[in-house]
Amino acid sequence: MMVSSQRVLSILFVLVFLFSFLFLGESITQAGTKVDLSQFKAMKWRCVGPYRGGRVTCVTGVSGQPLVYYFGATGGGVWKSEDAGLNWRNVSDGYFNTGSVGAIAVAPSDPNVVYVGMGESSLRNDISPGDGVYKSEDGGKTWKHQTHQADSGSSSKSRFGLCDSVGSCLWSE
Repeated sequence: MMVSSQRVLSILFVLVFLFSFLFLGESITQAGTKVDLSQFKAMKWRCVGPYRGGRVTCVTGVSGQPLVYYFGATGGGVWKSEDAGLNWRNVSDGYFNTGSVGAIAVAPSDPNVVYVGMGESSLRNDISPGDGVYKSEDGGKTWKHQTHQADSGSSSKSRFGLCDSVGSCLWSE
């Protein structure tokens, strides 16, 4: 019976891990280092960020508003935090036709103007196509579909650029 090299490496890794853990634990004990577990009693587990699964594909902050952030997710739309990431809420449900976000940008001239490009740009075996660009003029409260896949020539938008300080010109790819 032939054993694959991957299986041998996995077994070897586990053995090395267990072996070093035994010796590391022994050396800590020998050095007299003790951990006072009572120091951790006040700590409570909490979820950092929104309660959701999936990959985050893009993140942006808002100039002049250090507590405001947006992120785009694959299959999860756009999420916004107004307290530096302590709490997040989805701001795109009910507005987007597709779920995967590939790019996000806030206009430097107006922090209420947010652009979102739909579709994943990373090459994977399970990417989700997009359907163009969406724009919010009220900080993510409502969204309008700006372009469609056929108009934009691509099913995924991975980058944005604002041409001038008033945010009147936009390119995406």
